[in-house]
Formats: sequence, C-alpha cells, structure tokens
Amino acid sequence: SALLLFISIMTMFMSGVVAIFEYDLKKIIALSTLSQLGMMMFSISLGLYELAFFHLLTHALFKALLFLCAGILIHGAGNTQDIRSFGGLSLNFPLVTVCMNLANLSLCGVPFLAGFYSKDLIVELACQYSWGIFVLFMMFICLSLTVLYSVRLTYLSFVGPYGGGTSISVCESDYSLVGPVVILSFTSLVSGPILSWLNFPAPVLIFLPVFLKWGALFFVGVSLLGMLSLQGLTYSYKWGAVSKFSGLMWFLPW
Repeated sequence: SALLLFISIMTMFMSGVVAIFEYDLKKIIALSTLSQLGMMMFSISLGLYELAFFHLLTHALFKALLFLCAGILIHGAGNTQDIRSFGGLSLNFPLVTVCMNLANLSLCGVPFLAGFYSKDLIVELACQYSWGIFVLFMMFICLSLTVLYSVRLTYLSFVGPYGGGTSISVCESDYSLVGPVVILSFTSLVSGPILSWLNFPAPVLIFLPVFLKWGALFFVGVSLLGMLSLQGLTYSYKWGAVSKFSGLMWFLPW
C-alpha cells in the first residue's frame, strides 16, 4: 500500500541520515539494520514478498558477521564503542578488517556478494513500478546513504588516523571468536547465488532503460567519492545542529 511505501522509504532515509552523524559503533550497525528492515518493508509494499524474505535471509548472514566483528573490535579496543578512538585498526586486526569490510561491501550491494543478489533485484523490480520519479529518487538516495555510512565506518575504524584508544590484537588468536567470523564470511560470499537458486527456480529477466539499469551503481559510485568531503563537514562547526538533531534520532525517542 501507499502508506507502507511512504513509511518504509522514510525509515530508510531517517536511519541512513542518522548513521552518517553517529559515532557509536553498535548504533551505526543497528541503524543499518533499521535501514535494511525498511528495505524489506519497501519490497513488501510493492508486493514482492518472496524478495523481502530473500533479502531477510542474506541480510541476516552478513549482519551477524558485522555484529561479531564489531564485538571483537570493541573487546580489543579497551571496551570502547566510539569509532573516533579507533583508527588504523587494520594493523592490529587484519583478519577482522577483511571480514568486516566484506560484510560492509555486501551491505552496500557490491556485485557478486550476498547483499547484491537480493538488494539489486528489489531495486530493479521497483524501477518497473509506476509510483513516480520521487519514489525512485528517494530509493536511490537511501541506497547511497547506506554506502556513505558504511565507507565512513570503514575509514574511521581501519584506514583513518589513530584516534588514541587502546588496542590489543590478542582477540584474533581466540578461535572461539574468529571461527564463527570466518564461517560467516564464507556465507557472505556464497549465500547470495545459492539462496537465489533455491528460492527462484527460473532466472529473473528484467528489461529497463540504461539509466535505470546503471542507476544503483551510479549512486554507489557517487557515494564512495563523496564520503571524504562529507566526513570533513561532519566535524565542522556549522553542521553541529544537524549533527545533534541526527544524533538524537530526529527527537523521536522524546
């Protein structure tokens, strides 16, 4: 229905914007979960029930991997969840870095990872519906927000300058921690095509104009390029009010 469509798109948009200004590691991952739940509701509002369930399955695998990797990082970084105190963790956590980035890329819908098979199918089938250009534009904006906060999380945690927090790499020698992470990393790679073959006996053929076919990848690319400039804006003084408004979940809890 139109009401469910509106609520799902606003949920995706709100959670994406809030995640861009958030510094709590677990909150960012929780907000990305909220965004993907909005994606599933968006699929249901279009009548694509099987695709929503398909996205639920693939999302469960790589999101479980994200939360496990986040737990290892928090445990190894002196029980802090503030990503501003991370930075350069790829040197201390090489395996977790690879696995977490794999989950992040899958969340973004990078081709041939688990998230791509369900997310891209929802986007392309949604492009065939005649809801108007506003719905399509908001859908692509929400996709780009997902890429934006995922790349920002990766940059601040693993690539950016050291934030001054403590970090110990003893976590990667604990097989009870690393074992499930490696297994879930494997499922994040192969679960997309396997679940697609199990759920859909016939391959899905979608005819779209070229600009719509490349729309999702275009917005993903623009988001990757715009991440660094937005990262600078987040720290600037003039964005303080926007950052506070987003950090308080648009005042919804109040």
